[in-house]
Amino acid sequence: MNQNKKIIGLTGSIATGKSSVSKYIKEKGFKVIDADLKARDAVKEREVIESLKEKFGEDIYNGKELDRDKLGKIIFSDENKRNILNSIMFPVIYKMINKEIEESEGTIFVDIPLLFENEEINKKYKLFFDEIWLVYSDFKTQVERLMKRDGIDRNYAIEKISSQISVEEKKKKSDVIIENSGDISKTYEQVDELVKGLK
Repeated sequence: MNQNKKIIGLTGSIATGKSSVSKYIKEKGFKVIDADLKARDAVKEREVIESLKEKFGEDIYNGKELDRDKLGKIIFSDENKRNILNSIMFPVIYKMINKEIEESEGTIFVDIPLLFENEEINKKYKLFFDEIWLVYSDFKTQVERLMKRDGIDRNYAIEKISSQISVEEKKKKSDVIIENSGDISKTYEQVDELVKGLK
């Protein structure tokens, strides 16, 4: 790792509140690279547009806009097609993330939702972290938040949460735990303490 930089992977699980923490860290003046935003930028790259049209059909785009619903339906229950999509997207997304890290200094946060799920991919594309920070909520809070956020029933919420590595498992593998089961102001207080002396 470059001695002028500290790269922190910021992650969570569905409905643990990672996005709120990520936004707050950015408001505190830190560099935050959002992997999801890079994915949105990647689908506008000419090479990606051409590859996606070739593999999934011309009508996957309306002009330059990707039809996410259409693509989602194609890959939803087909692992082979999901793998094809990832093989097109990942090299471009990681190239963008690594380029931005290279051009930045100091402490850099990489907001990456499926950090642990994609451990092997991160290694493959040489995305390494000095520390991993996890935004944590207990399972009960996760279920309740997800039901409210997405307007879904308990069973579907549990099914969605169970499709990821459990947050308890992620907790064991993280360097820093930001507890976010209660009031968000308490969460922000933890972040304030953690970022002291980082810049």
